[in-house]
Amino acid sequence: MKNKIKVLHTIRQGKIGGGETHVINLIEQLNSEHFESLLLAFTEGPMVDKMRARGIKTYVLKTEKPFDFTKWGQVEKILVDNKIDIVHAHGTRANSNSFYAARKCGIPLIYTVHGWSFHPDQSFFVKKIRLFSESQLIKKSDFTICVSNNNLLDGRSHFKIAEAKVIRSGIDLDKFNYRLGVSGLRGEFGIGERDILVGYVVRITKQKDPFTLIKAISLIPEDLKIKFLFVGEGDLKEQSIALAKELKVHDRIIFTQFREDVPAVLKAIDIYCLPSLWEGLPIGLLEAMAMKKAVIATAIDGTKEVIEHMKNGILVPVSSPQVLADSIVMLAGNVELLNSLGANALETIKRDYDNERMTKQIENIYIELSRRNGHLKL
Repeated sequence: MKNKIKVLHTIRQGKIGGGETHVINLIEQLNSEHFESLLLAFTEGPMVDKMRARGIKTYVLKTEKPFDFTKWGQVEKILVDNKIDIVHAHGTRANSNSFYAARKCGIPLIYTVHGWSFHPDQSFFVKKIRLFSESQLIKKSDFTICVSNNNLLDGRSHFKIAEAKVIRSGIDLDKFNYRLGVSGLRGEFGIGERDILVGYVVRITKQKDPFTLIKAISLIPEDLKIKFLFVGEGDLKEQSIALAKELKVHDRIIFTQFREDVPAVLKAIDIYCLPSLWEGLPIGLLEAMAMKKAVIATAIDGTKEVIEHMKNGILVPVSSPQVLADSIVMLAGNVELLNSLGANALETIKRDYDNERMTKQIENIYIELSRRNGHLKL
């Protein structure tokens, strides 16, 4: 291959969440002899800083609006100036602000669905608008990648998807290595070695349902040595802190800001908890499993494809504080089960969520679309 395939990855924001972590992993894993990655984010944030520090050419066009036509011309200029061969839009909002320029320039567009923008909890009117928007974005995309079988089946139940493939997100097992040295996080927060530490490492938003977890904590007997670590920012963080105070559990919860040292955080915890309302494929869950941790998560979407109840994790119903509380207490009191679930979780990641396998599958799509479009020179 004489010339590299130039790929512009577009993402809704520069903050780091599941989709953003996926993009970072992909860019770092792509074969640099054959592919050159550029990044376009629609807000600033730690992800942007990280990519720039690693020498990735990165653009930021500030907007938090989907279908922001005022940015489409600027996206087009980036494509033309950099002679981009492939546009890879990660998520709905990124696609809504990328498709026009890609189509106008005749550049193949790949749409990775990290979870559809329509959800069961939305009003009829909002869901109809989201369904229509997604159907149009699918039509404008040359290839659709879904991160879970559930996402693909859900999409096809609503609209026609011509070319699509399920490619599960991969985890970097060198970075998320359970054999890492002892984490200093427990000492940092004054958590005893005999305390059971439950981690909630997320963007604290409606999707991640922090209120259900806080209500569950209020149902757990105070005399049990169980502590909770909430790591992250989000629009429900202040309300979560207020609810914790209202329910008189704020002294059992440590709220801390987003941290870059996620492997060290996961090393320090005993149980990872994710009570989400919806998910495409939760990267944070996979990372915790890679760190050999027992996980408790809601039985939703892509999560159900990862977790086999009582085999490699525990599944609980959505918005069920009592069931969640009972599961935490049960797991905290059963070291043998805790260790068994963690060991099986790691084996699941090794078998099905390998970063190298994910990247190779995506590279093949880049090559095929470039060949079809006449951009690939062999």
